[in-house]
Amino acid sequence: MSPTIRTGVLIGVLCTAWMFVMGFTGWYKRPTLNFLFFIVILVEVVLLLRGLKQTAPGSTYGQQVVTGVLMSAVAAVIVFCGSMVFTTVAFPDYFREVEEAGRQAMQARGMTPDQIEAAIAAQRPMQTSVINAAIGAVATVVTGLLASLLIAMRYRKGRPAPPAATT
Repeated sequence: MSPTIRTGVLIGVLCTAWMFVMGFTGWYKRPTLNFLFFIVILVEVVLLLRGLKQTAPGSTYGQQVVTGVLMSAVAAVIVFCGSMVFTTVAFPDYFREVEEAGRQAMQARGMTPDQIEAAIAAQRPMQTSVINAAIGAVATVVTGLLASLLIAMRYRKGRPAPPAATT
């Protein structure tokens, strides 16, 4: 298996596994612990560093960026599928529970019942399994693009530029 596919699969599997850790521990229901979900960004960046280091020899900056995005795209497919399983099979009450946790957090901040209902109503159209999974997949690719732009600079740094084409 190529380093591109291997790294993408690893990112997707580990990010999905972390999603399930958040679910089985119930941390997603606690607004004070929601920030822990973003550990997936760290996982993706660390694995992109590792994967792009493997593919750096002989690659141009642009090739490295494309490779990183491809790694992230492979991961995004796994993240999308994992998210669908998470919200439809493993935790079918996920959106209701997140809504209730949000409601409690807004009450604790002193929001009025009308303000809370307005905020919940505004969020509700985005709270579907498909939209949630798509947002996770897109975020995986965007994170991969941004990280790859920086990581590719790191691995290209200090290497001589390829010779200019002569005509």
